[in-house]
Amino acid sequence: MMKQRLLLFIILIQGVFLVTAQTSDSIMVAHLRARGVNITDGNSVKLLTNGHDKFEDLFESVRNAKSFIHLEYFNFRNDSIAGLLFHLLAQKVAEGVEVRALYDAFGNLSNNQPIKHHMHDSINALGIKLVKFDPIRFPWVNHIIPRDHRKIVVIDGRIAYTGGMNVADYYIEGIPEIGDWHDMHLRIEGPAVNDLHNIFCHMWKKATGETVRGNKYFFYHEPEKANQRVAIIDRHTGATPDAIRDLFAEMLNTAQHKVLLVNPYFVPTHRVRKALKRAIDRGVEVQILLSAKSDIPLTPEASHYVGNNLAKRGAKVYLFHGGFHHTKIMMVDDLYCTVGSSNMDARSLRCDYEVNTVIFSKKTTAELTQLFNEQLKSSTPMQKGYWGTRSFGKKFQGWFGNLLTPFL
Repeated sequence: MMKQRLLLFIILIQGVFLVTAQTSDSIMVAHLRARGVNITDGNSVKLLTNGHDKFEDLFESVRNAKSFIHLEYFNFRNDSIAGLLFHLLAQKVAEGVEVRALYDAFGNLSNNQPIKHHMHDSINALGIKLVKFDPIRFPWVNHIIPRDHRKIVVIDGRIAYTGGMNVADYYIEGIPEIGDWHDMHLRIEGPAVNDLHNIFCHMWKKATGETVRGNKYFFYHEPEKANQRVAIIDRHTGATPDAIRDLFAEMLNTAQHKVLLVNPYFVPTHRVRKALKRAIDRGVEVQILLSAKSDIPLTPEASHYVGNNLAKRGAKVYLFHGGFHHTKIMMVDDLYCTVGSSNMDARSLRCDYEVNTVIFSKKTTAELTQLFNEQLKSSTPMQKGYWGTRSFGKKFQGWFGNLLTPFL
């Protein structure tokens, strides 16, 4: 009897040790699999940390396309970079390459240089299948949400691009009012390409009724030196409405040592905000980089209001002065990270179609961490008493914007 009790005690101790020995990345892998998320090995992931690198890499892949090019963007801004892209796509159509391009109708209208109706028709006349997702028609209010905020390109089923960048000159040139525009994109090769392509094809069928399937579009291709584990998290308003909200919350809930976070419209929903507070309270080092300026009124003050409250709780919050940070990234425990289209606000987490990539790689996470630390050089810490230095008007905007968290 004594031996049995001793054996049971040893088993219990081993069980406790195994649970506590689990790292945050292994916990997240198990969590995502339990949620039915496909996790693939044998991927190659390349960070594209600015607009110049993104478009240079993308255009080279477009030039080398042999079979098809599929694009899904929130918007194509009517400027020189989009003009060059459509010119290249027209050349590929002439070579026999299939080109399908989807853009969001609301995203187009919210763009200060939208694609006009006659331009849309002229692009289609070149043989490019250009489709507007959910055209804005009366009553217009029915079309405000949900919108397609994803950014996905798939080329020949071998290469995919995804992240936070649309197609616009300001990713390279910046904007006079706010300076340089900082953002992040990924080039992915390997089995995760099929996961991204599935998202595009589902949305394409939703918009056009056309089914895109078959071995021509979906196959396994393992690039050289491919060893990265990747999960594609798709927020589909009907099928997976909680997917990215759940991702952010669980990344924070299971973090053990450190969280680094950059997000442009930082007004988290209740669940994510609660997870941030819990992480801080249990001693996780939480560092948040917020832009001092924004391209949208009210959001910077609301973000600073939330950031100030988290700073008072113990987070290290920094204001970035090197332009506007449109980047949406989070790194956990130096082990894994996420890069995506999803803002940390109610619109992205509760309304729109979004996609985030989770990369279980110390190497990629270290690259993002190095970038984060470099950009701290252009930032100032949100010191104690920061909010007291703000004008009454700024304070009111922050307070009022925070009240509007469910709608921003």
